Amino acid sequence: MPYPSDRERDRPWVMRTYAGHSSAVASNELYRRNLAKGQTGLSVAFDLPTQTGYDPDHELARGEVGKVGVPVSHIGDMRQLFDGIPLAEANTSMTINATAMWLLSLYITVAQEQAEAEGRDWHEVVAKLAGTTQNDIIKEYLSRGTYVFPPGPSLRLITDMVAWTVANVPKWNPINVCSYHLQEAGATPVQEVAYAMCTAIAVLDAVRDSGQVPEDKFGDVVARISFFVNAGVRFVEEMCKMRAFAQMWDDLTRERYGIENPKQRRFRYGVQVNSLGLTEAQPENNIQRIVLEMLAVSMSRNARARAIQLPAWNEALGLPRPWDQQWALRMQQVLAFETDLLEYEDLFDGSPVIQAKVDEIVAGARAEIDRVQAMGGAVAAVESGYMKTQLVGSLAERRRRMEAGEEIIVGVNKFDTTEPSPLQAEGAEAILTVDPEVEKHAVEAIRAWRADRDQSEVDSALNVLRDAAKTDANLLDATLVCTRAGVTTGEWSAALRGVFGEYRAPTGVAGASAAGEAGAEIAVVRDRVRAAGEELGQRLRILVGKPGLDGHSNGAEQIAVRARDVGFEVIYQGIRLTPDQIVAAAVQEGVHLVGLSILSGSHLEVVPAVVEGLRAAGAGEVPVVVGGIVPPEDARLLMSRGVARVFTPKDYELTKIMDEFVNVIREAH
Repeated sequence: MPYPSDRERDRPWVMRTYAGHSSAVASNELYRRNLAKGQTGLSVAFDLPTQTGYDPDHELARGEVGKVGVPVSHIGDMRQLFDGIPLAEANTSMTINATAMWLLSLYITVAQEQAEAEGRDWHEVVAKLAGTTQNDIIKEYLSRGTYVFPPGPSLRLITDMVAWTVANVPKWNPINVCSYHLQEAGATPVQEVAYAMCTAIAVLDAVRDSGQVPEDKFGDVVARISFFVNAGVRFVEEMCKMRAFAQMWDDLTRERYGIENPKQRRFRYGVQVNSLGLTEAQPENNIQRIVLEMLAVSMSRNARARAIQLPAWNEALGLPRPWDQQWALRMQQVLAFETDLLEYEDLFDGSPVIQAKVDEIVAGARAEIDRVQAMGGAVAAVESGYMKTQLVGSLAERRRRMEAGEEIIVGVNKFDTTEPSPLQAEGAEAILTVDPEVEKHAVEAIRAWRADRDQSEVDSALNVLRDAAKTDANLLDATLVCTRAGVTTGEWSAALRGVFGEYRAPTGVAGASAAGEAGAEIAVVRDRVRAAGEELGQRLRILVGKPGLDGHSNGAEQIAVRARDVGFEVIYQGIRLTPDQIVAAAVQEGVHLVGLSILSGSHLEVVPAVVEGLRAAGAGEVPVVVGGIVPPEDARLLMSRGVARVFTPKDYELTKIMDEFVNVIREAH
């Protein structure tokens, strides 16, 4: 039936796939293919060295280059990344936080160069740039772990970006207040809304108090604040969460900041549905999960996402292939163009059931916001460890429900019998693997780049940056000087590290517990831990380590909490450790087992380094176990190189993992 001419159809959202790997050249080819398939926006995934401010030849970058995104080390890489893509016509989302100012400066510089090459006024081109830098550092301290600097200087970098872009790049969203990773870290809908709003308050207050934006222009600042959210499979609750978000943002911006223009108060958000909710077991079930989660953020017109990116069905197994990403894009296109979803006004206005749930979330979020503000706001609640402890506790409770069968995960803790999957047939390449040569080439390329530039110009630019960082000057201008001089990502970050220092966030583990777990199972394992300790003449001690740059610490934290609850003494020092640091801690603490958690794909490089380091330190008898996204063939290779056990997402029962820890320790002795 043709579309009725008397009804206004809602415009489709921006359709993206989160993509980038290996190198700028390879990622550029991928972006061009995706745009040709009907994708309407780009979403750039950067690798972990880029996200945390290291060049490819840094010790901490070992095994991480090009794995979870594209490495961008300098202006030359950014030119290659967007070669043949007119930036004035693009809508680009960049998932970048600690180094967001640096990557935005590279992007702006490439846009200037494109304009100059075409004989156009670059000011006009830059003013047309549309897109987003994620740039929410507060959630990095709570969940994802790609922070670099302490909270104060990090908030200063965000403030400078907001002020500069509002004046110079008016269509750019300088920050996505990002609750996505809060949900992954355990946040309930109430916590997700509350902590995102607290982050927005911290940013808006900082911009207002900086004096960089005239009072009559503050509405423009509010209008450029966007959000990036997570949508889980409880799609009715998730949809109500989005309506609650929209209501609270409208109230907050009117009441706290006096914004009268309703367009400036509009809640604008993009979404990626829940990647960590995808299962390794029966991964084909992830397709229906993704579609249902997409409905949560698209069905309610008054709270509809304006940009959506969907994960691929096999992301719990490894890096998706181009075909998998195409499938995820087609899901969006079918919903937007084949169904009648966009033809109607909001389907849920006036529903007492929906309004009651929205009111419940709003009331809970307001109470939690008041608690955080009473502590001094989001930054203070990060530094005290309050928010992190709340999230670790919420995630422990979620895992308890799953292990107890109260929360059903199809194919995992119920309905787990299965037929062989043709999607994973023997011989099929079910995931994309990154060639190990990628890192070698990146190291060679960065050294060649450094050798081929004017070092005096580089030194001068870095001195300008350091000097500016010691004042209250806006740092984006000094950063643009660095991009044009050929400064590298690692050099820009190192200069600011030297002024601001580095930071290690609270882990939240000490205050959390898995209380309420089925008592009999924990009691049995606790007895085994105690008995083995008595036989060895000391309490069993384990080290939980996060080697490399992978900051997704949720799994490691839950292992640490459960290990402590069954009676192990646990040493957990947080994220971003070198293999040498882990070995030194294991030897110094005299541990009986080392557990390594890695989700970034760097396991084949960093795990053997820990095993060999223990042997070299005379502690080769200490067994090493590994947890993370590890393909079966990689698991076999790690076992052949001395790893005692490999646990993957299908091993969801933490108490059983603890029982296996005891077996491993007994075998070692």
